[in-house]
Amino acid sequence: MRLTIIDAGVELWFQQDGATCHTARATIDLLKDTFGDRLISRFGPVNWPPRSCDLTPLDYYLWVYVKSLVYADKPQTFDHLEGNIRRVIADIRPQMLEKVIENWTSRLDYIQASRGSPMPEIIFKM
Repeated sequence: MRLTIIDAGVELWFQQDGATCHTARATIDLLKDTFGDRLISRFGPVNWPPRSCDLTPLDYYLWVYVKSLVYADKPQTFDHLEGNIRRVIADIRPQMLEKVIENWTSRLDYIQASRGSPMPEIIFKM
C-alpha cells in the first residue's frame, strides 16, 4: 500500500496520537515511507508530545465542536448518528478552520516563547 500526497507546495507533516490502533507496524511503516522524518507519532522519528491535547486542534476544538452538534438531537439509531456526523463535518467552513489554525499558531508561539510553561490565557481563548 502507498499513500499519494498531492503537492500543495508546502512541506507536509503528519501527526497522530499514540493510540494502539494508530501505531500498528504496517501503519507506522507506511507513514514513515510517506512522510520520512516529518512524522509525529509514538513510534515515529518525532515523538507525539504526551498530554498535548492543548496543542492538537482536533482535540482542543474539532471533536468537542462536532460532538456537541452530532448529539444535539439525541440520535437513536446508527444511521441517524452517521447522518449527523456526515452533515456536521460537511458543514465545517474554511473560515472556521482558518480561525482554529490561527489559534493553534498562537499556542505554538506562546510555547516557544515561554519554553513550554503552562498557557492558560491561550488555552481558554477561542
